[in-house]
Amino acid sequence: MDFGLVLQTDPPASQVISLMKRAERNGFRYGWTFDSAVLWQEPFVIYSQILANTQKLHVGPMVTNPGTRTWEVTASTFATLNDMYGNRTVCGIGRGDSAMRVAGRAPNTLARLGEAIEVIRDLAEGREAPVDGNPVRIPWIKEGRLPVWMAAYGPKALALTGQKADGFILQLADLYLTEWMVKAVRDAAEAAGRDPASLTVCVAAPAYVTADDSAAAMAHARDQCRWFGGMVGNHVADLVSRYGEHSDMVPDELTEYIKARKGYDYSHHGRAGNPSTDFVPDEIVDRFCLLGPPEAHVRKLRALRDLGVDQFAVYDMHDAREATIDAYGQHVIPAVNG
Repeated sequence: MDFGLVLQTDPPASQVISLMKRAERNGFRYGWTFDSAVLWQEPFVIYSQILANTQKLHVGPMVTNPGTRTWEVTASTFATLNDMYGNRTVCGIGRGDSAMRVAGRAPNTLARLGEAIEVIRDLAEGREAPVDGNPVRIPWIKEGRLPVWMAAYGPKALALTGQKADGFILQLADLYLTEWMVKAVRDAAEAAGRDPASLTVCVAAPAYVTADDSAAAMAHARDQCRWFGGMVGNHVADLVSRYGEHSDMVPDELTEYIKARKGYDYSHHGRAGNPSTDFVPDEIVDRFCLLGPPEAHVRKLRALRDLGVDQFAVYDMHDAREATIDAYGQHVIPAVNG
């Protein structure tokens, strides 16, 4: 199993770079960041410095979207980084939750997202592709590789992932939902004539390593990671509005917990102590995240691997960032990977 580190690009950028270097020293192979231009600093500028200060780390957004940058700019940016540092980028992409809404726009449609996946990948790998109906090719790109991984929850998005993406990003670590959604993606890939095993599966969720499993330690870990249930709930609320509260299209195990949700404040997006996440119960934090002493993380990661997960990406937005990276490097990654 590969491991990734996910950060927000809060200033100073030097700290983001330092944490990514620390992650590589501890056996992480991927470095991801949020991509929301109003809320955080521009990630692609920072990727260049992360790549310059690491040897093997692959970097990318979790996730960008087709609306905040034109597609040829996105492709050219990735291709430039690949040309400079040797094909060490991955394009994580989705509809655009915070990036679009904070700027006063609606998230992109799935039709637009599906088109963007193919165009961005083709352009970044040196092929001609249509941009707004016009054939475009970036002439200086001679060769390259840009895997495009799509983030998804709902049935239509999962189907699109299987049909067009190189990988699937699932932002929660619940075992039942992981199994259900990975199957949906792979079934869609097979129906589209693709090899289901060729899609990389990346589960991303907060991880908080405690010294023991005492009530006090677990309560603190849950409070540090409760924000994640609110972030996921933001996407789930969209699904409920589209498919209804109880639908065969979306499992109740995903939708049930947002009944008490009253809204969402993006000024606290992805941060511990987010006041918009008080509705998230402890059970959801435990299901969606990895909490407890190292052996608890190892057990759940082995279970995720058995479900076909290729990478676990650690959301490291809490009060123990360095300690979590080090604990994974010393205790978790060696135990999972033998």
